[in-house]
Amino acid sequence: MEENNEKAEIYSQRVRAGKRTYFFDVKSTRSNDFYVTITESKRKFKDETFSYEKHKIFLYKEDFVKFMEALQGTIEHVKSELLTEEALAALEASETIESTEPVAVTADATFDEELKWE
Repeated sequence: MEENNEKAEIYSQRVRAGKRTYFFDVKSTRSNDFYVTITESKRKFKDETFSYEKHKIFLYKEDFVKFMEALQGTIEHVKSELLTEEALAALEASETIESTEPVAVTADATFDEELKWE
């Protein structure tokens, strides 16, 4: 049971998206280091019962900036190069409705300013 205390959950945020739910969790190690887990949970139906299929990514703090830059670059590529104007307008409209606190991350933003490990 001590192992559960070693990976104490500091923060958790859930994002529901249709049949999928995404969990963003901040956890700490025994040595008070921090990392993020991103979990996709998908509800599966089979023979009148259901189960959950889960996929998890562990993201360590030394990779935060690289991860965010790659994610933001990928999303911007899809928006600017792959979506039609109509699809982009619909996406931006749904983002406005769903978002309660928009967060902008720029390539030159530092995570020390945005994330405080106190």
